[in-house]
Amino acid sequence: MKQTLLYHFLTEIPVAAAIWSALLVLALGVLAALVARPERGTPPDPAPDPAAVAAARHADLRRYADEVAVAAAGARQTARRWREQWLTAHDEVDRAWRAYDEAEAAARRFAGAAVLPEPRTPRTPAEYAARERWLHHAAMTAHWQGDLTARQLADVLAGRNGWDPRRHPAEQEIALARVVRDGRRARWRAAAERERRAWRDAEVAAEAARVLAVEAYAAAEAVRPGAVPVRPAEAVTQTLAPVSAGAVAAHPARWRPARVG
Repeated sequence: MKQTLLYHFLTEIPVAAAIWSALLVLALGVLAALVARPERGTPPDPAPDPAAVAAARHADLRRYADEVAVAAAGARQTARRWREQWLTAHDEVDRAWRAYDEAEAAARRFAGAAVLPEPRTPRTPAEYAARERWLHHAAMTAHWQGDLTARQLADVLAGRNGWDPRRHPAEQEIALARVVRDGRRARWRAAAERERRAWRDAEVAAEAARVLAVEAYAAAEAVRPGAVPVRPAEAVTQTLAPVSAGAVAAHPARWRPARVG
């Protein structure tokens, strides 16, 4: 019995293998045919509508033109603020220069008076007390006017750094005039440096506003239907042109950053 079953099993294996091989070959053939044959039910992609494409492009251009216009308006406002700051700094330089010029003239007058002999006054405690009171009053007045710092005033009141209340008021006035002149000269130079920085910032802002204005003009022209391409720089350069370096070097006291708007 066992031998009969084993015989049937061994004789049926090649037949089963042949059947499975035939089925596998048939499945592969059907699959290849399905892949190779194009789909009949899928319609081809429709051709793009030129009107829709043009409308989408016009919408993109309009959106870009609006964004650039907003950016150009902001840059124009920023440039105007920087110009106002420069004008304020320029006025401060003018005031500082006039103050320094007055102090320089006063110092020159006192320098001419220094060659005269010192007036003879009695060397008494009352005279020294009067000289000290005069020096302290003059130093306080200069401090209130902004010509002496708190440290310099403290030196005068304490008699430090060359300040001697026993010296004649004429000598004290000469020394005080020189200190005032030096302080005003330092303030004038600091104001001039602030003006130069403000001028550079105003020039950078004006140039940025000019570039954005050119771009906004070009974007607006591109949105117009049937517009002829133009050179937008020619329409805005005259109102936004920055000051040239040669003009600044030739007239350092008349720096003028570009107007915007």
